[in-house]
Amino acid sequence: MRAMVSRNHSKGGLRWLAPICLGLLVLYTAHARVPQGRVARALFTTGVVEREPVDRVLVAGPDINRIYFFTDLRGMEGQVVSHRWEYNGEVVSTVKFEVKGPRWRVYSARELSPAQTGKWTAMVVDADGWPLRAVVFEYVVDVSEKPAVILPLN
Repeated sequence: MRAMVSRNHSKGGLRWLAPICLGLLVLYTAHARVPQGRVARALFTTGVVEREPVDRVLVAGPDINRIYFFTDLRGMEGQVVSHRWEYNGEVVSTVKFEVKGPRWRVYSARELSPAQTGKWTAMVVDADGWPLRAVVFEYVVDVSEKPAVILPLN
């Protein structure tokens, strides 16, 4: 009996597998995400002037009570993107933007409270929720333990 099963497979019993695999590949390719455009820059800053960030925040101290998440989007005209703010792994805010040009600079902001120390993450996500870029900063109250780090952009 085993010889017959083995013989049937060796005579092309698996020929049916190739069209199924090809069909699955076509379906996957038809539904695969192809990213359009890119996030040229994404950073935290203490301010935005004339649609440009004034600095880059890596660690914010108690003197900072408002922080901005700035993004420079390229080739994403007509798409909707969001800034998704997370604190301690929990989403605390989502801000949607419609990209209306080939180069689109947008920002969102959060008020910081001394009770919200720790790591913050902001993500740029597309309309399907697919993450395009993530950036992290840390908020500290006691700068004697960990000093603030704010870099100039020049």
